[in-house]
Amino acid sequence: MSARVRIIGAGLAGSEAAWQCARWGADVELFEMRPVRSTPAHQTADFAELVCSNSLKSESHNTAPWLLKAEMSRAGSLLLQIARACAVPAGHALAVDRVTFAARVTEAISKQVGIAVRREEVISLNENEGITVVATGPLTSEGLTREIARLSVAALSEAAAHPQHGSAGDEATGVARQGNAARDPRLYFYDSISPIVEADSIDMARVYMAARYDKGSPDYINCPMTKEEYDRFYDGLMAAQSVEEGDWEKLNYFESCLPIEEIAGRGRDTLRFGPMKPVGLKDPRSGKTPYAVVQLRQENLRADSYNLVGFQNHLRFGEQARVLRMIPGLEHARFLRYGQIHRNTYIHSPTLLRETLQMKMHPRILFAGQICGVEGYVESIATGLMAGMQAASLAQGEGAPPPPRASALGSLVHYVTHADAENFQPANITFDLLPPLEKPIRDRQQRHQVQCQRALQEFEGWLDAIGLKRASA
Repeated sequence: MSARVRIIGAGLAGSEAAWQCARWGADVELFEMRPVRSTPAHQTADFAELVCSNSLKSESHNTAPWLLKAEMSRAGSLLLQIARACAVPAGHALAVDRVTFAARVTEAISKQVGIAVRREEVISLNENEGITVVATGPLTSEGLTREIARLSVAALSEAAAHPQHGSAGDEATGVARQGNAARDPRLYFYDSISPIVEADSIDMARVYMAARYDKGSPDYINCPMTKEEYDRFYDGLMAAQSVEEGDWEKLNYFESCLPIEEIAGRGRDTLRFGPMKPVGLKDPRSGKTPYAVVQLRQENLRADSYNLVGFQNHLRFGEQARVLRMIPGLEHARFLRYGQIHRNTYIHSPTLLRETLQMKMHPRILFAGQICGVEGYVESIATGLMAGMQAASLAQGEGAPPPPRASALGSLVHYVTHADAENFQPANITFDLLPPLEKPIRDRQQRHQVQCQRALQEFEGWLDAIGLKRASA
């Protein structure tokens, strides 16, 4: 008889995990605390709400994000299927109408046979309550965060007190001796949200449509800057006041999602090598490459709003309006949402989790999504998919092996569970996480192509081996 699976959190990872569990015959209780209790970043009670950007990364073949999505498609990802049905023009990237996407995920999960939705907060974890997948994301409530910390500290203490040669306890003990960072399960970084402007408030006479290097269709609005315009913008940005100016130096940011003022503070030209990089964005009106460029990406299917790509920030709202209206074409911009900052919590997975996303000392409790130490929408969905499969298998008294190391999903989970304990930080999927080829290939594109071919072949073999390759329910 199958055990019931509890899934805590109906974000990207939790929704995908619930779908996979039910798809393979497990009974699921899906807990979501919104709208009973909201978070600093969410605006609705819908499942899988996207709070930062609306992009699910590159769709270009033989890129790392494409590879991870290709594996997810083969494994029957519901959320990836819905994302493609809600896609908005975004060049070579997969971007979605975030409102439509969340509404469709909520509808699909709520109607799925075998899933019972509970709108309530969970603040306790107990293996005696069945199999549990914690997918509460980076904005886990304070009560549950304390419970996760308690369970994590207890697991490490038990491992240190009763080491067993070759066991998970022995592994946890060895890592726990490495220092304070390894022993602290309550880790975090700060993440930021990009502003959104109304489309009809953009001065289209001052901008042009293009995709970088002409890859894909010209779906991005590009606001070009001369050196003089860039210098004025930079000076205005550096003079702007942040929300928590006194604590600015203490904030711990994720390096791949830095606020623009943090990037600008590292040097006058750093923005021109980051989110304002003009390379590959030649202005068709002049035939020249601008000194700097701000890109805007379509936010929804109606095309009535656009987000400023890479312009997450931590400025006061009034300051944002003043500084961002210095961008050519945005002089009269109306803001639907200003940039914000929020704290992202994640556990110390190298000390706490197995490659199956189960806790080493509490194997009936699994973690998925950003709370386990992955960064990005696609990565969160992927780990939810894997945790859902694993939970369904455990509920049937079995348990599946982790994905192959050579696959994108296998490499992502391998990083999360084997990263250097002292320097662990959430990661996106990149080719750097994949193992090298036996025969080195110098040409980068050819090397990535071969890595993708190897990854997909081994991933499909894994699906066949664990018996999960069948038509979706």
